[in-house]
Amino acid sequence: MSTDSLPDRAEFVVVANRLPVDRAEGDGEWRRSPGGLVTALEPVMKRADGAWVGWAGKPDLELEPFDFEGTHLVPITLTADDVELYYEGFSNDTIWPLYHDVIAAPRYRRVWWEAYVSVNQRFAEAAAAVVAEGGTVWVQDYQLQLVPKMVRELRPDVTIGYFHHIPFPAYGLYSQLPWRRQVLEGLLGADVIGFQRVADAGNFARAVRRQQRYDTKASGITVPVPGGGTRTALAKAFPISIDAESYAEIARRPEVQARAREIREGLGNPRKILLGVDRLDYTKGIRHRMKAFGELLEDGRLDVSDVTLVQVASPSRERVEAYAQLRDEIELTVGRINGTFDSVGHTAIRYLHHGYPREEMVALFLAADVMLVTALRDGMNLVAKEYLAARLDNRGVLVLSEFAGAADELGSALLINPHDIGGLKDTIMRAIEMPGAEQGRRMRSLRRRVFEHDVDAWSRSFLAALDQARTRAEATA
Repeated sequence: MSTDSLPDRAEFVVVANRLPVDRAEGDGEWRRSPGGLVTALEPVMKRADGAWVGWAGKPDLELEPFDFEGTHLVPITLTADDVELYYEGFSNDTIWPLYHDVIAAPRYRRVWWEAYVSVNQRFAEAAAAVVAEGGTVWVQDYQLQLVPKMVRELRPDVTIGYFHHIPFPAYGLYSQLPWRRQVLEGLLGADVIGFQRVADAGNFARAVRRQQRYDTKASGITVPVPGGGTRTALAKAFPISIDAESYAEIARRPEVQARAREIREGLGNPRKILLGVDRLDYTKGIRHRMKAFGELLEDGRLDVSDVTLVQVASPSRERVEAYAQLRDEIELTVGRINGTFDSVGHTAIRYLHHGYPREEMVALFLAADVMLVTALRDGMNLVAKEYLAARLDNRGVLVLSEFAGAADELGSALLINPHDIGGLKDTIMRAIEMPGAEQGRRMRSLRRRVFEHDVDAWSRSFLAALDQARTRAEATA
């Protein structure tokens, strides 16, 4: 990338698959994306006069770098082939299923890997071109695992962080990857490699020991430097969170509270509302929760006039075959359960296959008595934390899979193994019947955790580790 058109280089550069903005269909205006990562890094970017390298979200869209609300944006052009091979192929049909415990079978195609290497190189070159001398580059997530090493080769003067938002698998699974060594080397290009859970950081360190034979300790991994010598890379858990106060603020709005009451009325004022909010993804355990709910109706333990399940399943990767198949399966299940148990005035499952703005989601959180998070494997699951932040009344029950990263922090939730359908059914009944006093005790503890460990605390802890890495590198230079 030519640096002629760039302003002064940025001290702090984020590299992510997507830019932090979306272009509106109608007026073509750029708007800030609603994601948690964008919210987390916005104050850091403004303080540091930072730059963000990412794809604009549409294939073959060629854009010059531009400024948006105090951040310099550096768009990466991806062709339709890049999107198919690097993103839908290697990122989401190889890495995603492999790193989520092979819930679906990963596919290993050399042409996908070649595209992944090529696109990662493009991101790395853009970051190297825009970062200031001695600056910081923070790479985000599994689509860009090769970028840390590539940036280090281009700009050995900068400090590099990498954060892995999804699980990192046990070595027995990871070792299936034909390019396992190259991916580890890519990640070890970073000074700090962050994971959601202590177990993920441990899996990564074990893979490095087994594959690379490097010395791994809690204080860091000893990485050889080309030309002689070593440096230290820290692999550690930094559990991500949400901007909890922003959810509480929305929940306090009278119009959002009125909308929550309207939602209950629209569902026929059931005694209890169960809620699931997920991307339509095979890792989320949507089928498991529907099976459990359907069996509770079948057993007569629940009645459709008393309890409704609302399932929001926002569209996801619909061109990937496993996702299209999952949608068909879930819609058949919903149709079967509703056909069997619906009455004229009540629906068993209200299934909503689209996304919603944040205000509508908070209204759903306020309306729901029980939040069901039944992920089969999840890096964190921020929806669980969003539900807690919105519950100003200290009521409601969180049913949480022990296979979601959030389970490490949210021990006062009702923890479940989603594969144990019998246990899941009993826990749903326990949640529905939980007395108000117990709900209050649990919810106060959970909310305290979410507000104390919010997204700002997450970014500050990671950046502090990067500062320490820079100091350590300067001391040994």
